Amino acid sequence: MTPRAPRSVPAALVALLALAGCGTPPELRRPAPPAATTSATATATAVPTATPTSPATVAAPTRSPTTAPSAAPCGSGPSGDRVIAVLRAGRVLPENVRVTVRKGPLCAEGWQYTVLAMTGREELQVVTRTEPGALELVTAGTDVCSAEVRAAGPPGIRTLACDGVPGA
Repeated sequence: MTPRAPRSVPAALVALLALAGCGTPPELRRPAPPAATTSATATATAVPTATPTSPATVAAPTRSPTTAPSAAPCGSGPSGDRVIAVLRAGRVLPENVRVTVRKGPLCAEGWQYTVLAMTGREELQVVTRTEPGALELVTAGTDVCSAEVRAAGPPGIRTLACDGVPGA
C-alpha cells in the first residue's frame, strides 16, 4: 500500500501559486529612481523612502506672470448681451429668467469666457467661440471644463474654465 498525500496539500499549493502572481498594483508602485542618482561604482540601487512625500513638500510648478496665458476683455468681440442671446436662442436660458453679466466676456484666440448671474440660481459659466459670421456656444453650466475646452481651447480660456474660480 502506498502512502497518500492529504487532500489539503494540493489545495494549499494552488492557493500559494495563485498568490505568487500578486503584487503591488501598478498605480501604487513607486517609479524606479533615475539612473543619474546612482554612482557608476555603486552596486546597490537606490531604495525609495518608506514614508510618502506629503503634498506640502512637493514643489508646485511656477509660472511667470508675464508669460502666463490669459484672456482679456473683448475689445471687438461679442458683448455680454450677444452671449445671452445665443443662450436664449439655443434654449439654454428661458426667456423669463433675469440674467446679468457678472464677468466678461473675456477673449483669447477667438474664444470667449463669460460668467452670468441669474436671480435665484447658481452662476452660469459660458464658453463660446467666434466662427465666421456667428457666435457658437461651446458649453455652458456650473463646470465648463469640458473635453472640447481642454483639448481645443486656447490656454487663457482653459485657465479660466478649468482652473479659475467663477466670478473671481
